[in-house]
Amino acid sequence: MTSDALKRLLRWAALALVLHGLWEAAQLPLYTLWEDSDRRRIFAYLLHCIAGDVLIGIALFLLVAAIFRDSDWPGPRPWRGGLVMITAGLAYTVFSEWYNVYQLHAWSYAAAMPLVAGIGLAPLMQWLIVPILMIVLFRRGR
Repeated sequence: MTSDALKRLLRWAALALVLHGLWEAAQLPLYTLWEDSDRRRIFAYLLHCIAGDVLIGIALFLLVAAIFRDSDWPGPRPWRGGLVMITAGLAYTVFSEWYNVYQLHAWSYAAAMPLVAGIGLAPLMQWLIVPILMIVLFRRGR
C-alpha cells in the first residue's frame, strides 16, 4: 500500500469514527440498553459499536478499492463505489441486527425503535446516510 493510499484510508477511518460515533450516540435511546443504570456499561457498549462501525467502514472502503483497483475511488467513481458500499453495508446490517437481536439476544430494541421487517430503522438508515456523507466529505477534503 502506498503512502497516499494509507493516508486516504486513515482519512476514511477518521470520518467513520466521527460520523458513526455521532449516529451511534444519537440512536442509543432506541435500544433498551439506554435504560440501564450503569452508565459505564452504556459507554462501553457505545465504544464497542463505534469501533465495529469504523472497522466495517474500513473493510467496505477496502472492498470497493479492491473492486475498482483504486484506493482513490471516491474521487473518480463516488456513486458507483458508494452503491457497492451501501449495498454491502445494508446487507451486513440486516444480518447483524437480526442475528444479535433475535438469535444471540445481545441487544434489543426499545419500543421507540421503528422496525422494517423486524430490523431497526435507525441502523438501516445509518448505513444509507453515513456512507453518503462520508463520500461527500471525503471528496471535499481532496
